[in-house]
Amino acid sequence: MGAELTAQQTAGERERVTGRPLRLAVIGAGARSEIAGHAVEAGDGVIVAVADPSAVARERAAEQFGAAAELFAGHRELIAGAVDVDAAFVTSPDHTHAEVAIDLLRAGIAVYLEKPLAIDVADADAILAAAAESGTPLYVGHNMRHMAVVQTMRDIIQRGDIGEVKAIWCRHFVGNGGDYYFKDWHAERAKSNGLLLQKGAHDIDIIHWLAGGYSELVTGMGGLTLYGGIDDRRDNSDRSMPDWFSLDAWPPLAQRELNPVIDVEDLSMVTMHLDNGVFASYQQCHYTPDYWRNYTVIGTEGRLENFGDSDGAIVRVWNRRTTYNPVGDAEYTVLGDEGGHGDADRLTVAEFVRFVREGTATTTSAVAARNAVATAVAATESIRDGSRPRAVPAVDAQVAARL
Repeated sequence: MGAELTAQQTAGERERVTGRPLRLAVIGAGARSEIAGHAVEAGDGVIVAVADPSAVARERAAEQFGAAAELFAGHRELIAGAVDVDAAFVTSPDHTHAEVAIDLLRAGIAVYLEKPLAIDVADADAILAAAAESGTPLYVGHNMRHMAVVQTMRDIIQRGDIGEVKAIWCRHFVGNGGDYYFKDWHAERAKSNGLLLQKGAHDIDIIHWLAGGYSELVTGMGGLTLYGGIDDRRDNSDRSMPDWFSLDAWPPLAQRELNPVIDVEDLSMVTMHLDNGVFASYQQCHYTPDYWRNYTVIGTEGRLENFGDSDGAIVRVWNRRTTYNPVGDAEYTVLGDEGGHGDADRLTVAEFVRFVREGTATTTSAVAARNAVATAVAATESIRDGSRPRAVPAVDAQVAARL
């Protein structure tokens, strides 16, 4: 499952972008658009165009990316314009991903699509089909596959230190959830579907990757348990997340100026049965005091668990029978991911650039990204239907084979 994407460009197309910085566009000038700057910092690209329907966002983008970037009110105006673009970073709201990505792919513009791939399975499948039919490179920015803590855990598993994986548990303490997801469009089902998808698809992808399989049956449970009770609301479309983020917003019920519409869950969990027999679970809470994720992976000869998920974190391994042993039998220090997943962002962008230029295989996978979405969608449907089990639809085999 590691390097599932293959070259989609012809040698002639790759030659066109070899030896010079890529001409890049940014679609959606929100908080995550800053990742495009990593290509510029590395000398791999130059931002030549930005598209966003918000005039405020376009002004912000002009300051962020420089006066050389041509500004457009929409991605279709950008495509129709005279500006020459090799690749685009799509960091627009999730519900726009399918329309934007499909149009870019059909126009022959390589796409870095911010995760999640889409907010429903039909749109996710349509994006994959457009990439397969057009032959244009599609890359989904699942940066967690490049996080040092994830790489450390996967190396331990691949070495066989805990035997064959049988179960994976992940607890995600989303301490910044109020600021990250409940003051803008993320809080609305119509635009994010739910946070088990918008946030959880990232960890579900890692669970699949560590387990070596994909979910086929899921059950979800959860609800809107805290933020729905806060009446202080504001339309924050004139701002972006860095404008309102503050660690001083505590306790969670002290949050103010939440999005006018809040109909997504702030506490959710899913149990998964994978197609290779592995069982897994994922839980997220958006009002914990701390912000990190804790993985436990259990195999036939031991288990591993991480304590912290950034630079300096520890992954411990237990592979001898014992009673309570807090230090484990082996300990590995996580090196990298300073300041959160900034290092992973840089590695992900660099991999995208190589993929566009050389057609090289990638650690991330568009097919896996689709399967993470399908799993999260099924689990969210289960939550909203009395926790009835849901089968996860498989990806079209012919489309997957062409990517």
